Amino acid sequence: MSDPMYHPTTPEIAAQRKELAPETHDAFEAFTRAVFADGALPENTKQLIAVAAARATQCP
Repeated sequence: MSDPMYHPTTPEIAAQRKELAPETHDAFEAFTRAVFADGALPENTKQLIAVAAARATQCP
């Protein structure tokens, strides 16, 4: 099989991304915490929905 479209993220890449764009990184982290916070649905249900949607759209 050829090279994947999306290469796996490594801890080094994540650290570099955070170093290069700390405000964007912090905003994305805050967004993720807000999206998956318990509310009308518990966190684990939201995660299952996100995984199912990613599989259906072939998103990594």
